[in-house]
Amino acid sequence: MIKLSKVSYYFDEQKVLDGVGVNVQKGEKVALLGCNGSGKSTLLRVIAGLYFVKEGSYSFLGKEVKRKSIDINFRKSVGILFQNPESMIFNPSVKDEIAFSLREFNFDNIEKRVAQIAKSFEIEHLLPKNPLYLSGGEKQKIMLASILAYEPQLLLLDEPTASVDPRTSGWIIDMLLELDKTIILATHDLALAYEVCSRAIVLDEKHKVIYDGDMEVLFEDLETLIKANLIHKHKHKHKSFLHSHYHKHF
Repeated sequence: MIKLSKVSYYFDEQKVLDGVGVNVQKGEKVALLGCNGSGKSTLLRVIAGLYFVKEGSYSFLGKEVKRKSIDINFRKSVGILFQNPESMIFNPSVKDEIAFSLREFNFDNIEKRVAQIAKSFEIEHLLPKNPLYLSGGEKQKIMLASILAYEPQLLLLDEPTASVDPRTSGWIIDMLLELDKTIILATHDLALAYEVCSRAIVLDEKHKVIYDGDMEVLFEDLETLIKANLIHKHKHKHKSFLHSHYHKHF
């Protein structure tokens, strides 16, 4: 489904992706891991066709993605959820927010589709409300509903549980586990990645891929986790005994 070959991206003169090569097959659930600033969000935006590669190439469903090649079929096939849901909200009601993309993509029976997705997300009571005045967890649910309403083939998620409460975080994990879609989940939360994904791609602080493989194997690879700044060492007490070691923080 996705093929990135030696992809690099720059902001001005600063390189934020360096020679990234990644293939993702249809139906995979892949965790894109790395510390803040490693390039995870930038890579998601490249895959979503929001940024365009400076070096290398990117193909989606066998077709190279360039600025001039982006069309409505591509936009309909790829859904991206940003880390801050407020940056995606611009409609006066939850109902309008969910319906917006359905109208853009010329769906029929929009009212029925909005009602169905609202029921499945348990947000029917929120439909008439202004989404900007809702909680962080409610906003995240609404934006996920807005994306999944138009049934994209590929779902890109940027730190989807970063600003939500534990109950909503658990709901998001359960939903992703049940979802029959190709998913790329960008996070530095190892517990979330482990719960949802069987494959991990790791970016280091030099914006390079340093691991691409089985999630279980990665969790035994202390050297890679340290190099990617995904685990850390600090002092703590066990009763009266003070010591330090590396933590994965599950």
